[in-house]
Amino acid sequence: MTNALPEYYFRIRENGAAVFRIASENRQRRIEMDQIAVVNTNQGDFKPHGDYSLSETDKAAITAWLEQRMALLSARALDDIHRTVDHLNLTTQWAQSKASDAELEDVTDRLLLAMHDLRSVLVRKKADRLPEG
Repeated sequence: MTNALPEYYFRIRENGAAVFRIASENRQRRIEMDQIAVVNTNQGDFKPHGDYSLSETDKAAITAWLEQRMALLSARALDDIHRTVDHLNLTTQWAQSKASDAELEDVTDRLLLAMHDLRSVLVRKKADRLPEG
């Protein structure tokens, strides 16, 4: 580990993070991590942990982390969609050139329903974005 530890540690968890304040300035030079807050990325907010009162510095650090995390999650979600397009193309190639009748029988109905659902949503969203007239 380096000599300079960050002031905060964010333990990622599903839908957010637990925020810890890092302290190593004690007699034993042990690293102490005290939980100070809980972040909810679904809601885009945070709250203090237990009876801890967040300072303005705490709030600023958590807000900055939350903004960065939300941007990262958004970028990952968009990347997942681009990968899905690739997978759909690979699935098309597989179905056309390699799939057996039994394999196609196993997946066809589920794929058709999923694609129909996706197409319906995309067409509706596209229509909502088109200008009137």
